[in-house]
Amino acid sequence: MTIELRVLDEADWETWFSTVSWAFGGAFGSDEERALWRSLTETERSIGVWDGDRVVGTAGTFSLGLSVPGGAVVPAGGLTMVGVAPTHRRRGILRRMMRQQLDDVRAAGEPLAVLTASEPSIYGRFGYGTATWELSAEIETRDVRLSAPPGIDEVEIRVADPADVLDACEELYARQVPLRPGMLARRPGWERAALWVAPDVRAGAAPQLCVLAERDGELLGYARYLTRPSWQPSGPDGTVQVRDLQATEPAGYAALLRYLLDIDLMSTVALARRPVDEPFTQLLSDVRRCDLRVRDGLYLRPVEVGPALAARRYATDVEVVLEVTDAFCPWNEGRWRLSGGPEGAVCERTADPAELALTVNEVGAAYLGGVSLSALAAAGRVRELRPGALGAAATAFGSPVAPWLSHGF
Repeated sequence: MTIELRVLDEADWETWFSTVSWAFGGAFGSDEERALWRSLTETERSIGVWDGDRVVGTAGTFSLGLSVPGGAVVPAGGLTMVGVAPTHRRRGILRRMMRQQLDDVRAAGEPLAVLTASEPSIYGRFGYGTATWELSAEIETRDVRLSAPPGIDEVEIRVADPADVLDACEELYARQVPLRPGMLARRPGWERAALWVAPDVRAGAAPQLCVLAERDGELLGYARYLTRPSWQPSGPDGTVQVRDLQATEPAGYAALLRYLLDIDLMSTVALARRPVDEPFTQLLSDVRRCDLRVRDGLYLRPVEVGPALAARRYATDVEVVLEVTDAFCPWNEGRWRLSGGPEGAVCERTADPAELALTVNEVGAAYLGGVSLSALAAAGRVRELRPGALGAAATAFGSPVAPWLSHGF
């Protein structure tokens, strides 16, 4: 039969989502989880590929706002729920969906496309670069000491049901978004996703709790966590699994960390998807007892190079001509003059000689300031065509804090 790609109809959502779940190994099986994703799915921005009456390919787009260096929140199309049925691999279905998705993002006026990758090797050929990295840790609480910053003893700690304090936590989260590139401005409905705990995570664990750090009634930070009890012949050996942690100042952060490290009957505090400049690495006495691991986070692709580069601020004044190669979105091909600094930027086409040559993947990787253009050049992925251009651009593109995607989508 003819393979047909079409926009998802609301009536076909259940069939479509069953294919998504199948593509991810049956990972989205519970009624509660299906209801959550149905409420968040933007059907008008979702694609189904049909073979007769069967859905054999899926892809969706979320309308996101992404924080960028300088504090602006830039519209971005968030690619999600991508899957191709095993029976229909190597027929160009994925490529057709990627083509449709990027065309739609461009038509929507979103200069950026972003995703998190279940298989990172897939998306480079469509122009995505790794723009953020994330830190995970398993802290052995018996073997580390906390070096407390000033003011920690003035912070009060309170434990609550996460749903009861959701509004206050969401308000604090929203204030954090412009302070760190890579964070998502949560649209209505996404606050419920912040409370969702998957069945495999809940298994064997106590209900999720939220601990608040406050001073004189002001919320300084919060952490959502679960405890997973365990016993060895020598005694208790449980794990505190931290699912989210936000703080506005060092004393509040340290007070939350001290609470998590001191929970009775627990010997490990596990943190995942943290920024690579996470403060605990500077507060604990022995980082070797933290089992630190770094992995890829957010993948970013400029859909419109000029507007994307003009949307962010730059650490220092920069004037550089970029020669950009983009085979999948050829409207980005050519030379772009970027003139920018801490107050703003302009990026326009030019016929002037190129000073740096790179593909759109490298523009995406360096965009949030977490991957240096110099590091990309050392890997042979950026070419300096005018002496001195690389160092100046690398400094300007940098961010004073590590970019971070705080949750998936």
